[in-house]
Amino acid sequence: MSIKEKVEDYKKTLELFPNDQEKYQYLIEQAKKSEEFPEEFRKDSFKVHGCQSQVWLVPEQKEEKLLFLSDSDALISKGLVTLISSIYSNETAEEIANSDIDLMEEFELGVILSPARRNGAYSMLKTIKEYAKKLL
Repeated sequence: MSIKEKVEDYKKTLELFPNDQEKYQYLIEQAKKSEEFPEEFRKDSFKVHGCQSQVWLVPEQKEEKLLFLSDSDALISKGLVTLISSIYSNETAEEIANSDIDLMEEFELGVILSPARRNGAYSMLKTIKEYAKKLL
């Protein structure tokens, strides 16, 4: 599934929620369902700078695809990084680097997230793209 298709799937899911509070709750549920994060990856080298809470993003290359492990010490941030990681995982570095989708606009999360959380989400995306560009 392409990045665009994954974004469309999440967009359809988020559109099912009638209000912002339920979208917020969806992010929390994503956080709770995320995979176990190995303790050995809680290093400064994997921290996403620019986030209000602590967020870790770990890239892994398998064949031609990138996978991202992620975690945060705050549920909303963890939900965001889990969602963003799932969108960009199993894609090539080129596909990630060339993607110009504005997730905040697509998911209409800008209205429910504080400015600090929006900045954090942009930092998460920027970090993923930087990992991808290093492989090109």
